[in-house]
Amino acid sequence: MTFIRTLLFSLVWLTVSLIAAAGLGVVGAALYFAPGLPDVRQLQDFELHSPLRIYTRDGKLIGEYGEERRLPIDHDEIPAEFIQALLAAEDDGFFEHRGVDPMGLLRAAGELVASGGKIQSGGSTITMQVARNYLLTLDRTFTRKIREILLALQMERVLSKEEILELYVNKIFLGHRAYGIAAAAEIYYNRPLAELTLAEKAMIAGLPKAPSSFNPLTNPERALIRRNWILFRMRELGHIDQATYDEAVQAPITAERHVAKAEVDADYVAEMARQYAVDRFGESEVYTGGYKITTSLDSELQPMARRALARGLIDYDTRHGWRGPEEQQLPPSLAEAQDRTERSGLEEELEESPEVLETARRAAERSETRIEGIDGDVSNWVQVLERTPRYGLLQPAIVVESEGRQMRVLMREGKLRTIEWDGLSWAREYKSARYRGAEPGSAAEIAGRGDLVRVMERDDGSLRLAQRPDAEGSLVVMHPDTGAILALQGGFDFNASKFNRAVQAQRQSGSIFKPFIYLAALESGMMTAASVVNDAPVVIDDGSNELWRPVNSSGDFLGPMRLRNALARSRNLVTIRVLREVGLSETIEFLKGFGFDESRLPHGLSLALGSASLTPLEMTSAYAILANGGFKISPWFIERVAKGETIVEETQTVVACRECSAGQEEVTIEGERHAVAERVVDPINLYILRDMLRDVIENGTGRRALELGREDIVGKTGTTNGQRDTWFAGFNSDLVATVWLGKDDNTTTAEYGANAALPIWIAFMGEALDGKPLAMPEAPGELITARVDPETGRRVSSGGISELFHPDHLPERQPRRVEREVEQQSGSQGTGVYEAIF
Repeated sequence: MTFIRTLLFSLVWLTVSLIAAAGLGVVGAALYFAPGLPDVRQLQDFELHSPLRIYTRDGKLIGEYGEERRLPIDHDEIPAEFIQALLAAEDDGFFEHRGVDPMGLLRAAGELVASGGKIQSGGSTITMQVARNYLLTLDRTFTRKIREILLALQMERVLSKEEILELYVNKIFLGHRAYGIAAAAEIYYNRPLAELTLAEKAMIAGLPKAPSSFNPLTNPERALIRRNWILFRMRELGHIDQATYDEAVQAPITAERHVAKAEVDADYVAEMARQYAVDRFGESEVYTGGYKITTSLDSELQPMARRALARGLIDYDTRHGWRGPEEQQLPPSLAEAQDRTERSGLEEELEESPEVLETARRAAERSETRIEGIDGDVSNWVQVLERTPRYGLLQPAIVVESEGRQMRVLMREGKLRTIEWDGLSWAREYKSARYRGAEPGSAAEIAGRGDLVRVMERDDGSLRLAQRPDAEGSLVVMHPDTGAILALQGGFDFNASKFNRAVQAQRQSGSIFKPFIYLAALESGMMTAASVVNDAPVVIDDGSNELWRPVNSSGDFLGPMRLRNALARSRNLVTIRVLREVGLSETIEFLKGFGFDESRLPHGLSLALGSASLTPLEMTSAYAILANGGFKISPWFIERVAKGETIVEETQTVVACRECSAGQEEVTIEGERHAVAERVVDPINLYILRDMLRDVIENGTGRRALELGREDIVGKTGTTNGQRDTWFAGFNSDLVATVWLGKDDNTTTAEYGANAALPIWIAFMGEALDGKPLAMPEAPGELITARVDPETGRRVSSGGISELFHPDHLPERQPRRVEREVEQQSGSQGTGVYEAIF
């Protein structure tokens, strides 16, 4: 008996001690963490905020960013059914506990031990989630969990249960940029929350746990299981009866994405503006402070640039062959797809009762979709098409049948279309960038039933098979007088790749860099457009183990030739000799005036061939100086930033002014005062270079641009070593545009700039300049026109060819080629040519 009393006493004492220790631990934790906790009372004054919105210069929306609750909802507006569904999924004891669920914490503690100190999941009540979402970071650590618990306890003292629930439903992220349950109802079902069915409310209630994994658009099979588990829990908790449950769990998937689209598709520029705002104002402030950014983007030119680049990349890709479907043999029905779905992450839902999986399967079957012309249920195909993004001009499609030389495909909105052979025959198998297989003999050789492919609609309304290009590109358009970026496309499609090649990709510039080398020669006075340089092999000791033996892209040598012809024909060896003659250090100093960073320019003769790695934006900015008469402008795209109605920032542009007098510092344009940009190159030499670049169009590598029928456009092609980068940069006096096409992995394109980049430039400029008057500069008054011997570049009194010169840089006269005695005897004094004798 004594032993039993002693044992009981010991157990009681141990229990009391453990409780006391736990209490002391809680008190100690509260004392330790309390000073660093945020003030819970600020939640009572929580204000709704406006997102960051970004516009073109004429006020058209191109982007919206922000985590604010676009559609806030009061507690008394939340349907009772939704509250029941949400609590069944997240916290069924919400109205009973004081902010913390001890059993949930014990489960979380077990996970904590098993994971070595990292909180994995579980244990968080709705109150704790509100504390985390509003006041804490989202890192999964033990200390954060302690702070979360303490804040939840404080919240329960300060706020009512209804206020806490209202904060929760308005803050939670529910996928596809939906924040809050009201926004989710609109985005997924295009109806107010109160008008949703019980099954639809349960679907939204299932999203907070994993907005992507349980999303009805991106993962409908898993979403059905999660939804039906919630309905099962509602029935078990007594919120709904058996009949209501039976009806709801059989409901098919009805979610579709409903979002407001931007007025102008300029995601790359919108992202640039967003990043600018974050850097300038801070991430937390910029997404909620109601900022409005107006960019320099032109709402008419931007769609032209986007179309031209997309079509050019598709054309390039078509020339190189078919790489196959994006996905193969997709099951047509949702029920078949659910049988194959991954079950990880659904353990809690599936372990509670096998009934959940059974009802989800029946709901999948009831999601049956039939389309006239297709046998059987195609509900999964419809869902796949809905969630597969459209990339630019390319639409997703699923092959229904490949028979003979026709392919029938299912597209969004249940459209069943046929691709004829003229839209399929291009699909020769891709072997490498330089090699394709034989032309296919039938549609079945290209893709089969259930394969996910891309299609594009042609101008005549017919379809052709397509694919996402494996090459990428960029197109930058700038106003040469101001530096304003008027259009910018940083890739084929922002949804396909968010890497902005226009501003982030540093690629070798190739031959589009050569005009600056030739301009340095003109500025130096050491050479003219008529100077003759030998296009012959050159061997250079660059300090490496091997001698550098550069070659022309054509592999041949043309001997002595004038600079004008050398630039038009993009002769590498002539350009190297020009740079060597002018001097490397002198040339680099000159190039700094065009905004080139000296630290990124190679200090070797390879600079002549465009070995510097520069972004398309940098090259466009440099070409803008060529286009504006030699004024150093800088690129910009933020016109002004406003917060509400208050202008926070406004760009003060520095402009080119051809008409301004020397030394003039300011000019008034359309009633606004602007600083005049510094002039970094002699306008006469620049005019001569521009005329030389016109020869690139008329007689050189850019001849294809003659199809535009405009006398005011000039430009230069570019191709780097191994054909890894292809370029065309060109302009008139109103627009400058640069196109780059290459591959992100820096492998070969197997094409030249004239084949790959120039057609894109032509497509854009043709549309942008359609109906616009010619825009070209007047010849400077001091410019001299003289006749020269085409073989020597020296002036002659008659014959020869016409050339342009700076008055200070006239070449020498051609020396006499016959003796004076012969002239006197023939009566041809002063001509100096044999032809006058006979």
